[in-house]
This record gives sequence, C-alpha cells and structure tokens, in this order.
Amino acid sequence: MGTEKALLRFGGRTLVETALDTLRGAGLEAQIAGGAPALRQFAPVLEDAEPDRGPLGGICAALAATTAQRAVFLPVDLPLLPSSLIRFLLFHASMTGCAVTLASCCGFAESFPVVVDRAALPALRTALNSGDRGCWQAFQAASASLQQPAKVLAVELLAQPGVVEHPAGLPTGCWFANVNTMEDFRAAGRYMAWADRVS
Repeated sequence: MGTEKALLRFGGRTLVETALDTLRGAGLEAQIAGGAPALRQFAPVLEDAEPDRGPLGGICAALAATTAQRAVFLPVDLPLLPSSLIRFLLFHASMTGCAVTLASCCGFAESFPVVVDRAALPALRTALNSGDRGCWQAFQAASASLQQPAKVLAVELLAQPGVVEHPAGLPTGCWFANVNTMEDFRAAGRYMAWADRVS
C-alpha cells in the first residue's frame, strides 16, 4: 500500500489501534506479534527471533512467548470485525478444547481471527520450517497432528440469534472486508459511512 499499513488512520484511529481495541473489547490483554518498532507506542511488541517469515512466523513467536493456554490472533487489516466475535470464538475454544477455532462467512472459512491452543505450536513450527507460510494449511495440519479437526463457526448462525453483533449494525458480509489496497481501505470506510447513515 506504499506505507506502513498498521499506521493508516481508519475512522480517526490507526488500523493497529482499531485491532488492539477489538481485542481489548473482548476482554483480552492485547500485544503486537512481530511488529515494527514504530508500533511499540500502542502496545507491547513480542519480538520475532526470525522476522520476515510472514504471519505464521509471528504466530509461532507469540505462542512460544506466552504462558496462556490459548492465544487469539487478529491482523490489522480487518478493521470491521466486532469484539463480540472474538469473545465468542475464545469462549467456544475454551468450552470445546479445540486446538484451532476460526470463523466462516458466506460459506468461506476465514484464516483470521483465529484462536490457537499452545499445544499446536510444534506442528505450526514444522509447517513454518517446511517453507509453507500459508496459515490455513498450517492450522489444518496442526489440528490433525492433535487428532482433531479445526473448528469453523459460521458467523451468520451466530449473528441471527444475536450471539454476536456489530456495534455499528454492519451485516456479517462486511465484517471480513480485508484492507490490502487503498481501494479496499476506501471501501471499508464506505461500509462504516453507510452504517452511520442507517443508524
């Protein structure tokens, strides 16, 4: 995008602040995995001993650093996700003991946000060291290594009875709007402007 994506301002706040607020809204102590030094002003940064290995490298570094049983991972480029979804994914993972818990929208399983049990770390490291940095495949392999499938929860089925909801009233189809280009960034802004007008 020609600049540090995490520092782009969305709705008056940077994308990294928005992501951190989403995690904190779910009752979590938020940290930044493998972030640039410029991000230290927003939250503690977990150093990645092997930087530049993509999101999977950051996930492995964070799991190695935590003493928690589970960790939630949320990228900065999903600014429309509600905290209620993070909270429910973590609740479900805690109740079921699933090694990997994700969400799906419109029938498509999303790689993030994800709740990962620390027991999945060895398999995730194996995937990372194999040169395959794809998170989805690594999550599947990690779950299989622990002899359980990754659990994927359909957000539409959670939103219908009000188990999860967006504070601005955005429909679930907008929640996973991924900001990878400036056009994506502008589209996400239009979604929020539309929600403001409707409310």
